[in-house]
Amino acid sequence: MIREMVAVIDFGGQYNQLIARRVRECNVYCEIHSYKTDIEEIRKLNPKGIILTGGPNSCYEEGAPTCGAELFSLGVPVLGICYGAQLMTHVLGGKVDKADFREYGRIEVSVDTASPLFSGVNEKTICWMSHNDYIAEPAPGFSISAHTEHCPVAAAENREAGLYAVQFHPEVLHTQEGRTMLRNFAYGVCGCSGDWKMDSFVEESIRTIREKVGDGKVLCALSGGVDSSVAAVLLSKAVGKNLTCVFVDHGLLRKNEGDEVEAVFGPSGDYDLHFIRVNAQERFYSRLRGATEPEEKRKIIGEEFIRVFEEEAKKIGAVDFLVQGTIYPDVVESGVGGESTVIKSHHNVGGLPDYVDFKEIIEPLRMLFKDEVREAGLELGLPPHLVFRQPFPGPGLGVRIVGEVTAEKVRMVQDADAIWREELAAAGWDKKVNQYFAALTNMRSVGVMGDERTYDYAVALRAVTTTDFMTAESAEIPWEVIGRATNRIVNEVEHVNRVLYDCTGKPPATIEFE
Repeated sequence: MIREMVAVIDFGGQYNQLIARRVRECNVYCEIHSYKTDIEEIRKLNPKGIILTGGPNSCYEEGAPTCGAELFSLGVPVLGICYGAQLMTHVLGGKVDKADFREYGRIEVSVDTASPLFSGVNEKTICWMSHNDYIAEPAPGFSISAHTEHCPVAAAENREAGLYAVQFHPEVLHTQEGRTMLRNFAYGVCGCSGDWKMDSFVEESIRTIREKVGDGKVLCALSGGVDSSVAAVLLSKAVGKNLTCVFVDHGLLRKNEGDEVEAVFGPSGDYDLHFIRVNAQERFYSRLRGATEPEEKRKIIGEEFIRVFEEEAKKIGAVDFLVQGTIYPDVVESGVGGESTVIKSHHNVGGLPDYVDFKEIIEPLRMLFKDEVREAGLELGLPPHLVFRQPFPGPGLGVRIVGEVTAEKVRMVQDADAIWREELAAAGWDKKVNQYFAALTNMRSVGVMGDERTYDYAVALRAVTTTDFMTAESAEIPWEVIGRATNRIVNEVEHVNRVLYDCTGKPPATIEFE
């Protein structure tokens, strides 16, 4: 698909995905590439603009991630953010030094509203700062376009060359007018028209897949989550009965979820495809016996999923195409797309089945963020309850059970989670929080139930508010809602005698437990 594009060059910043998402929210397509990408490869991308991310290094230190001056002479507008701004300054002959006063958090910034970057922005605006270094002297040809009380160069620009540098982070919500700034860069500076729209993406994807597949046979691993469900329906719209979906029920889904997936995609569902359900619960429990470390459990579940899927694929015989519901964060977090540290392993990236007889992989959602996948789902006509179902990790409840996974622990966390979801929905809080679930800790403690001493498990309830899942705050759920859920859990879930509410945000915690 040919579309206008902004390239994000990643220098190891924690907000690389967020920058790309914010640009896409402006209806401009955006991709993340490592700073090690050859300049000729960047030229071939034919970007309308380039954004340099933040990063943890000092640009003037030996061995720090860098780029050549030729990046700034491609005739393409460049926006440097934080480390990217400092690197642009350093490479082009300015001076970057250690700051005497470190700025961190929400800072009032005075901006020059005559700058194309700050058009429509208030002269004094709140921005998110996070830096130890600062721009002491702008590069030749640059003029200062923003400052703070302690930062003389909060932004600088060489308008004629299309080069812009900002010390703060416009991509985070803490920067009150950051979206306006990024939109100004994409439209006012880069001249984008905004051709990244989900209806055209869906239409073009169906057409492209239909042309590629023809009369070929397609096999899809269906987990029942939003990503694989959208991928399956997209393929179903393109190739119909030439698609076979294999649903591996590993016994780590939410309560009754396996049956719900079969109801949607099985013979009684609305979709034109072949559906195979594999009940492999005991097999997964056996493989997980004794495993306690989160990454080990992820790998076991991912590897076993592949083995089960391979066995089913062999029964089907040769297929032409294998479909995976890989999405863009999977690619980036697995160290494929950008330069940031691998956060967690994803069993649908790089873990392709070794023995499935197929010719080619189809990953129709590979370049989409989660919110874009949901948009695509609605465009495809998926029911809203499926499109907006709660985020669920690939390894399922395997990473919501701290420590060893057993069938009994799965039952406990399934029942507790179902009660928590029911109580939040009854109180109307399911629409106010962005992710919520119950996890089973590996802590056991003394309790008293029915005049008898107990020594049982503690369940932790989690509910967070977030817009981007990069950062999150613990939701302030009313005490009476937590109290009702607690009372039901200790009375209805066997071997649970204590309920905790997780008050920790992200950071320092993650949203999931493991």
